[in-house]
Amino acid sequence: MDNFIPGQIFTTSASLVDSVDRKLLVVLRDGRKLIGVLRSFDQFANLVLQDTIERIYVGDAYGDIPRGIFIIRGENVVLLGEIDLDKEDELPLRQVPVEEILLAQREEMEARQKREKLKNKLLHDQGFSVDFTETDLY
Repeated sequence: MDNFIPGQIFTTSASLVDSVDRKLLVVLRDGRKLIGVLRSFDQFANLVLQDTIERIYVGDAYGDIPRGIFIIRGENVVLLGEIDLDKEDELPLRQVPVEEILLAQREEMEARQKREKLKNKLLHDQGFSVDFTETDLY
């Protein structure tokens, strides 16, 4: 607290000042990952990203969907971080066409739902209640 100035209030948005005009990764509550240049924000940490892409990861592959200017309500942000431009190209991932990553994402989701259904059936057969959905988790 050596740098504390009486009467000064530190807010979430105040810490975003240094991130304006920088490339950021934003993870949303619904799991989407957006990459774009932060252009503006407000006291509620609502964000405006420019040149935004939605990046979808499946295994060691990823695909980018161009989204343009994106306005994000602050309450939907789970994680926000600056992208190191020097290390960005050194990722151990391979970029694939959007159609390919969307197909892989759909297959991964179907496999997950199948596993979940089997798990719920096994739990139900053992006498456990499984009458919840993913939205009940928070």
